[in-house]
Amino acid sequence: MLHKVDKNKARQKRHLRVRKHVAGTAARPRLNVYRSLANIYAQIIDDTNGVTLVSASTQDKGFANYGGNIEAAKAIGAEIAKRAKEKGIEEVVFDRGGYIYHGRVAALAEAARAAGLRF
Repeated sequence: MLHKVDKNKARQKRHLRVRKHVAGTAARPRLNVYRSLANIYAQIIDDTNGVTLVSASTQDKGFANYGGNIEAAKAIGAEIAKRAKEKGIEEVVFDRGGYIYHGRVAALAEAARAAGLRF
């Protein structure tokens, strides 16, 4: 009997494996990325307190004309960096969420770096 591979389940396993070693603190929170087919989401999380400090996604009001493409990822990366700067966050730990560092995930990370976040 053939079994179809569930890509999302494999991604979740990779994410949990990485999360054993990557954690955000108050001094250096975690920048988490989630992408769906239609949207991309980014959160800056303090794992010691279990609090989301900053978030941005293509479902926010200013991003209605974007979808889940690379241009949207660049815009979200720049926006999350801008919002982080406003909260006084300069340095983060990047959590790619089990996705490969390519395409939309890489575009978001590069845009956040270009806007001033260090990781």
